Amino acid sequence: MSRRFLILLQRELAAFFFSPMAYFILAMVMGLNGVAFRFATALMDGRIQPHSLVSLTFNSFWFRMIFFFLFPLLTMRLFAEERKMGTFETLMTAPVRVSEVVLSKYLACLLFYCALWVPVLGNFLLFRMITGSSTAFPDGALFSSALLLLLLGAFNIALGCLASALSRNQIVAAVAGGTLVLLHFFLGFLAGFAKVSTGVLERVNYFSSLDHINLFAQGLIDSRPVIYYLSTTLFLLALTHQAIEHRRGGI
Repeated sequence: MSRRFLILLQRELAAFFFSPMAYFILAMVMGLNGVAFRFATALMDGRIQPHSLVSLTFNSFWFRMIFFFLFPLLTMRLFAEERKMGTFETLMTAPVRVSEVVLSKYLACLLFYCALWVPVLGNFLLFRMITGSSTAFPDGALFSSALLLLLLGAFNIALGCLASALSRNQIVAAVAGGTLVLLHFFLGFLAGFAKVSTGVLERVNYFSSLDHINLFAQGLIDSRPVIYYLSTTLFLLALTHQAIEHRRGGI
């Protein structure tokens, strides 16, 4: 890593961790996940459930609510705010590469996203310590769910980066990015609601985040979603790079 990249990364991390919005987002994520976790434990209280605590938590309505606001709020400011504040031109005329700018903003956002989930995943470990039971959820389900959260974050943050790079307004970037995230997230549900053929539905479910969550929360790791999210993330970052490069040429 070059010194320029590390300086840019430090700048972006400071913008996240020293912002009031960051702690508002953290409070919302922890609050909604706390509700989801509480409902999941209530379902298991004195009842035999066919699903684990991990599966019940990550398939709950409250967990899905996080996707309504998390990624738009995280990514809307990345490039749109630079143009609003008039610092985009200064950044683009500095002796830094466009790839360093894009990757520093993306990586800082991804690191902050990962930090949001540390206390949430700790709920499960705390539950096991308090109850002394290892039957509520297998370790494989927790590991695979954490892996999917990372993959979903990498993909959706890249999607939000592209939306922010193409917009001059943070609200427009948030709405555009949020719409794309939700359409992708509920792709399988929308296809089923539209009553398409079984063959089409199977193909659509290959891209649906909702179906991926159902699968990984059971402790089943499928290599196809892993390859899909990684390759698509790289493609979206390449598009973001091209968008910023184009705007840099117009300065």
